Amino acid sequence: MTKRTERAERTQGKNGAGPELAHLVEPMLAGMSSTRQHLLAWVHAQGLAALDELFREEAVALAGPKGRQQAQRTHHHWGTTATELTFGGRRVQMPRPRVRRTSGGEATLPSVARFRERDPLTARMMQQLLAGVSTRQYDASLEARPSGRRTRGSSKSAVSRSVVRRTRQRLHEQLTRRLEGLEVVALFMDGVVVAQQTVIVVLGITRDGGKVPLGLRLGSTENAVVCTELLQDLLARGLTLEGRVLWVIDGGKGLRKALGDVFGDAAVIQRCQLHKGRNLDALVPKARQAYVRAALRRGYRAGSAAAARRQLTALATWLERNGHVDAAASVREGLDETLTVLKLGLPPTLRRFFATTNCIENLIGTLRHVTRNITRWRDGDMRRRWIGLGLLRAAERFRRIKRHGELGALVTALGAVTAAERAA
Repeated sequence: MTKRTERAERTQGKNGAGPELAHLVEPMLAGMSSTRQHLLAWVHAQGLAALDELFREEAVALAGPKGRQQAQRTHHHWGTTATELTFGGRRVQMPRPRVRRTSGGEATLPSVARFRERDPLTARMMQQLLAGVSTRQYDASLEARPSGRRTRGSSKSAVSRSVVRRTRQRLHEQLTRRLEGLEVVALFMDGVVVAQQTVIVVLGITRDGGKVPLGLRLGSTENAVVCTELLQDLLARGLTLEGRVLWVIDGGKGLRKALGDVFGDAAVIQRCQLHKGRNLDALVPKARQAYVRAALRRGYRAGSAAAARRQLTALATWLERNGHVDAAASVREGLDETLTVLKLGLPPTLRRFFATTNCIENLIGTLRHVTRNITRWRDGDMRRRWIGLGLLRAAERFRRIKRHGELGALVTALGAVTAAERAA
C-alpha cells in the first residue's frame, strides 16, 4: 500500500467519524449549558435568601423580636416594603422589613445604607462598556435574571443615563481637584486627534515615579491659545513648580509657544526624538531613510551633548550636499532641545524615558481604544466625557516608571541649572 493511499484512508476515517463525534458531543454540551443555568439559578436563590435573612436579623436587632413587649423599646416593626438593590448588573426589587423609631421617622437598615452608598451598578456598567459592550447589548451581556424578581436598570436608556451621570461626575472631580502638595519633577504634554477631536493632555511624573494625569483640553487644533489655557488652569488649581522643570513635548509650535508664554525660562524643553525621526522620514527618499535614521540614532546615543551636536550637524551637512535642503533644516531646527537629556547628564534608563513622548502616547492609545466603537459623536460634551473616561481608565493601569529611584539625578541636574542661572 502506498503512503498516498494510507493518508487517504486516514482522512476518510476522520471524515466518517465527524458526525459520530458530533452526535456524542452535542448531548454533553447541552448538559453543560443546562448545568450552568441551574447552578446560576441556585446561586441567585441562595444570594437573595441570604439578603432576606440579613434584613430580618437587622430589623430584630433594632426593634426586637416581633410579638414581645419591651419597656425600653426605641424602634418597632412597621410592615414590609420593596427596596431596590444591585444584583448581577441590574436593579432587583426585593421585600424588606420596615422599622420605625418610636420618636418618629423610619429607620434605614444598616445593610441597605451600605448597599446604596456603594452603588456597584454604575461600576459594572462602566466595566462592560470599556470591554466593548454597547449600551444596546448591555442587558444581553449579563447573566440570566433572577427568577420571580422584578428588575430594571439594564435597558439602553437607563445604562446611558447612568454612564453619562457617572462619567461627568468623575471627570469633573479629576480635572478640578487641587494640585497643592503634588511634587512633580517632570511633565509630558502632547496633542493628538482622538474621536475626531484634537486633545491636549498633560501628564505629570512625581518624585516617587508615579504618573498623574493633570489636565486635558479639547480644541480644533494644537494651537497656543488652547495650550496656554490648559497650563494656566493647572497653575490656578495649585500646581507648584519650584525652580526649573523638565517638559517633554513633540515639538509642536503651539505647545512650545504656550510653555514659553506661561513658564518662560523655567521650562526646560526636551523635544521628542522619535517625532524628529518621523519628520525626517517624510522629507527624504525611501532609499535613504535607513541611513538617515541610523545617523540620527547614533547622534542621540552619543556620550555627550557636544558629541551629539557634532554628529547631527554633520548629518545636516550631508543632507544639504545631497539636495535634501528641507530635511537638513529639520535636523537643525530645535536641535539643542532634542539633546536636553544629554545636557542634563541623566542615567541611561531615564535618558531613554524622557527622550520621547512614548509615555503620554501610551495614554492616548488607551483613549483611542476606549472610543473605538463609537461611530456618531453628538457634541463636545460627549467627546469630553468619553475622552475623560479613557483618561481615568489609563490612570488605573499606570505603573511607576523604571528606575524611579534615580529621579533624584534629574532633580539635582535641574537644580544645578537653576543655581548657575542665579549665580550668573
